[in-house]
Amino acid sequence: MKYPFTLVRYQQTGPIPDNTVLAHRPFTDTGGSFADDARRFFPGNTLETAINTAIAVGEPLLITGEPGAGKTQAAYYTAYKLDVEPVIHFQVKSETVAGDLLYHFDTVRYFHDANMAGKDGGKKTLDKKDYIEKRALWLAFERARKEGVPPVLLIDEIDKAPRDFPNDLLHELDKMQFTVIETAETIEAPASLRPIVFITSNSERRLPEPFLRRCTYHHIEFTDELVEQAVAARREEFGPLSDEFIALAVRRFLALRERNLRKTPATGELLVWLRVLASSVGTYPARLEEELSTLPYLGVLLKDHQDIQELGG
Repeated sequence: MKYPFTLVRYQQTGPIPDNTVLAHRPFTDTGGSFADDARRFFPGNTLETAINTAIAVGEPLLITGEPGAGKTQAAYYTAYKLDVEPVIHFQVKSETVAGDLLYHFDTVRYFHDANMAGKDGGKKTLDKKDYIEKRALWLAFERARKEGVPPVLLIDEIDKAPRDFPNDLLHELDKMQFTVIETAETIEAPASLRPIVFITSNSERRLPEPFLRRCTYHHIEFTDELVEQAVAARREEFGPLSDEFIALAVRRFLALRERNLRKTPATGELLVWLRVLASSVGTYPARLEEELSTLPYLGVLLKDHQDIQELGG
């Protein structure tokens, strides 16, 4: 069944006659996970050199760049090329602390069980290990020992965390070991199996100098070549569109980035825009060709209402 792009229309009285068409939306099987997209990622020479350098010297690779530049995808690409999938992906949040990367001790459950055991006359002995949930770095150490090869550990968007977070990880990432306070157990990775660590940042704030000194660093520059490679890697998703039409759309996108926008669109927005155009082309191809100069479906590219207003959206 072909999906008719325009389903919601105020001119039409009542609901659509067949809502099962929603199961045929063209975007449900595209724009997959980072792991799915790893095979199609184009790193460019400078990023590839940075990746190989960080692996060789055993330092974390800190990657900066605007959102959608490919920072996260670089870790998945590396895991794919080294055949050490899946990536151990740790997503940093605003409340993240260093211990969250190591393990979590369920204090509430432990004291509840200890209280119940006390009421039972102390017959039951509690093992604190039963209340520990292993987190990303611990899991990386375990997998390295089990598989005999270092996994890829991704610490994503480190600049979202409180300022102390990077410095609090200096010892753990440098020595690749930490101590479980509740059991006094030392957890470590063999020197030859140090996890391959990727750290990404959107550069929302500068990271501490001591932390930076312990990383290999790379900034992904937004270039026309990277955009063209990203589009070429997904060419099959834009099937109905001609190569000439895609080239024109890319030029319009690059010109849009040259405008003084509050939120500049990234490659990810371009790929979604092309999917929307590809879905619409079967409905009214002549109109799309005609309207491309006015940037149809502008809300896919721009995410700031003032930017849209200034462009006449």
